[in-house]
Amino acid sequence: MAERFETMPPQLRIAARFVLDHPKDVALMSMREQAQQAGVSHSTMMRLARWLGLEGYEDMRSLYARALRETTGGLPARQGIERDGGSGFSTVGVVADALAAQVSSLGEYGSAMQFIAAADLVAGSRNLFGLGLRSAYPVTSHFVDIMSFADSGGRKVMLVGEMAGQGLEALQRAGRGDVLLAVGMSPYERTTIEVARQSARQGVGVVAITDSSVSPLTRIAREAIIVTSNSQSFFRSMAPAFAAVEILAALTAARSGMDAAERVKQSEEQLAAFGIYWKPPR
Repeated sequence: MAERFETMPPQLRIAARFVLDHPKDVALMSMREQAQQAGVSHSTMMRLARWLGLEGYEDMRSLYARALRETTGGLPARQGIERDGGSGFSTVGVVADALAAQVSSLGEYGSAMQFIAAADLVAGSRNLFGLGLRSAYPVTSHFVDIMSFADSGGRKVMLVGEMAGQGLEALQRAGRGDVLLAVGMSPYERTTIEVARQSARQGVGVVAITDSSVSPLTRIAREAIIVTSNSQSFFRSMAPAFAAVEILAALTAARSGMDAAERVKQSEEQLAAFGIYWKPPR
């Protein structure tokens, strides 16, 4: 479905994106409920199944139901934010449950293979760049900060973009052997997509952290890590993306053969010597 996504008619593309991004809902919800969630007619869901060579939508649901039974992950115990009389307890529990399930799903086999492939690429990089705008900016900044601390010093690790210390011109001379981590969630920032695409043309290995297998970043990237940004509240959650960059950093350190813990200790001692950290008054 992801491979044929670009060739689908517009309405089928909307339905396909819902199916790709909500596999557990496909297994558990009725076709009409899925159509309503996706914002298309139920006949569009049926046409999608036939377009993929299946006899009907129930065949697709059966495939996803079988996959769900074979995985250890489940849905959050509570769905939706309920009215809680103003106490806030229900909201806290619902949001916490959803975030825990989303972060936990990063350890499933499919996600783990994405992390391993991405870490192999990052670990072998000559120079490492990070790009993310708006809500993705702090995620990318966190990754660059971790890698700057942990790296042994031979590789340049740089945050680029309008909000960063280095502008996008820092990527002008980037090429083969360099890696760009691009983070972006729907609605996708045009600058992030265009910079990632140009970097790939220059031979830079692009690693994407994004929210769909049919995200424009996924189609550009050499390796992609798919995280969910769905939230049980009114906003898109970046918590899974933060967890993803920490997992990626840990894997990269292990695959680079660096003594990351010792490197971080040395960096913190150097910063402490410059008086960066607060100390209680004597």
